[in-house]
Amino acid sequence: MKKHSTIYVSIFIMGLLFLSKLSFAGADDIMGIWYNDDKSAKVEIFKNGIKYYGRIIWLKEPLNEEGKEKIDKNNPDASKRSAKVMMLVILRNLVYDADDKNYQDGDIYDPKNGKDYSCKLTLLDYNNLDLRGFVGLPAFGRTSKWVRTTK
Repeated sequence: MKKHSTIYVSIFIMGLLFLSKLSFAGADDIMGIWYNDDKSAKVEIFKNGIKYYGRIIWLKEPLNEEGKEKIDKNNPDASKRSAKVMMLVILRNLVYDADDKNYQDGDIYDPKNGKDYSCKLTLLDYNNLDLRGFVGLPAFGRTSKWVRTTK
């Protein structure tokens, strides 16, 4: 009888460990490499402290019309206009909200127009991400669908 109860206790503990793993899974699942919506860039999402960031690590067209590496020519800060678009951090300061199961209070920078937008990200599943960029309220913005990829 004692042997059976030990087995049941072991199974119960393993089940609790599995469930606790599921409940803690999520926040860091966003980390990795993502195609943007038109697959013109790959963005690596990484964590620094408790915040998440994203940098461009690949461009479908990395060169400008003159055959040189693309630079951040539309940046409103003139001192940053010579920065290369490759490795540019475009997602900043996102914080995971466990209650809403999304990443919020961050910003996204669009090097195509040099503008910053508020943003929030929602991980739909391990391979699909909704990125909502907006001005003011999320209702005043647009959503992009990103897909997980590899280097």
